[in-house]
Amino acid sequence: MTTYYFALASQNFLLVQEPLEEVFRERVNYYQSNNKAIDFWLLPNPSFLEKPEMTSFKDLVPNDAVAIISTNPVFINWLKLRIGYVCVGQFEDDLQLSEESLNITVIQNKI
Repeated sequence: MTTYYFALASQNFLLVQEPLEEVFRERVNYYQSNNKAIDFWLLPNPSFLEKPEMTSFKDLVPNDAVAIISTNPVFINWLKLRIGYVCVGQFEDDLQLSEESLNITVIQNKI
């Protein structure tokens, strides 16, 4: 089992209101220039919120939740300070994550 740390908010907040794409681009460039493996992922509608121990987090974020997860707690804490207005926590799981999880799709609001 791996311990994952997460920052959680609504899709509208993270993908529309905040400059998350810029944050990820800077972080990926930093990792590449330092030959570090990517250790963070973007998860729309994260399934880990269905775990019984995550009830309090699920209640705080609307149904359109997005999580940024990482094996690096310092990065998640930095995100909380950088972005603000996110819930943070941790969980253990055997998730299968890849670099494709970094693809960010902006959800357009339907009027």
